[in-house]
Order: sequence, then C-alpha cells, then structure tokens
Amino acid sequence: GPSGGCIPEEYLDTPIDYDSLTSLGTIMGSGGMIVMDEDTCMVDVARFFLQFTADESCGKCTPCREGTYEMLQILDKIVNGEGTMEDIDMLEKISRVVSKTALCGLGQTAPNPVLSTLRYFRDEYEAHVKEKRCPAKSCKALIAYRIDPAKCTGCTACARACPTGAITGEIKKVHTIDQEKCIKCGSCYEVCRFDAVEKVDAFVVVK
Repeated sequence: GPSGGCIPEEYLDTPIDYDSLTSLGTIMGSGGMIVMDEDTCMVDVARFFLQFTADESCGKCTPCREGTYEMLQILDKIVNGEGTMEDIDMLEKISRVVSKTALCGLGQTAPNPVLSTLRYFRDEYEAHVKEKRCPAKSCKALIAYRIDPAKCTGCTACARACPTGAITGEIKKVHTIDQEKCIKCGSCYEVCRFDAVEKVDAFVVVK
C-alpha cells in the first residue's frame, strides 16, 4: 500500500513475514502486494504514494503536515526534470525526520516509499536529475513520441487516435508527429500495430 516500501527483484524470494519485510525497508501492512515491471518509474511511484498520504494527513503535527508537502514538492521537481542532487539529499533528510518525529502511524510510515526507492533505485533518481532522463520512459516531461519511418506503413491509426491533430501524413505514406502539438497522451503508441511509434528521451532531437 501507500505506506509500504518498494523492493527490487533480487528480493523476490524473501519470506513474507514482519521481520523480513521490515529489514528491507517495507512493512507487512494488510498483506497486499503490487508487482511492477521495468516500464514503471520508481521515482513517480514514490510520488504517487506520497500524494495519497499527504492528502490523508490530518495536519495535527508539523512533521507530517509540512514534511510530506515538502517531500512532494521535491518529487514533483524531479519527475519534471527540474531537480538537483541537493534535492535528493534534502528529500532523504526530510523523509528521515518525518519518520522519526510524526505523531501517528500514517506520518511515521509515509516516507517508506521514498526511503526505499532511494535505497534500491537511487540510480533512477540520479538519471532524472543528472541526465534529465526517465529510464522507464514514463515521466511525461522527460519523454517524447516519434514515428520510425522504417516501420510506419501509413495506416493512419495513430493520426485518427491523436486528440490534438499532432500527427499528419497521407495514407500508405510515413506519418510525422508535431512536437509542439503533442500532449504526450500515448494514444498513438497504444494503437500502432507495427511498433512504429517510439518513446524517446525528450532531449533527443525529434525530427
């Protein structure tokens, strides 16, 4: 759940018991488990879970009320490609303070997704900050869509699915995406049957 931690594949055979999970930085909770693949951005997952706990905070204690808000602001910066290495350090410091000083269980466990992803997936945080790149190609601000001319058959499926008219091209001819009009909704990516639509890093020059 949102107060649990995220652990990598290498611990897949870990016994599901209180002590084993606690040692890895997560909790038993209600016993629920979510399995994610390489297409899931762990930075965005931490942000998603923290959004829930921040919304649920009653606001009684300062660490939870202010701490979760500040953590969320930093995570927003990182997934938008605006974060710095100092932000990562500050995120970790705030997370530890909140977990030790919040008054109730919600505040004490709210930083778990952040601390566990920093522990096991720090390379993803650093890629967002240093390279302005999302390894999972999930964060909208850091990706772009383009059409591979070698694979495009001109079937027009992508153009028909695009809600902003960003894709143009004649039938049976290579289509192109206008990056100014593209809202990165992924509709073209989902409907293409020929794998011609690609997700690429936003800093790649898209022609």
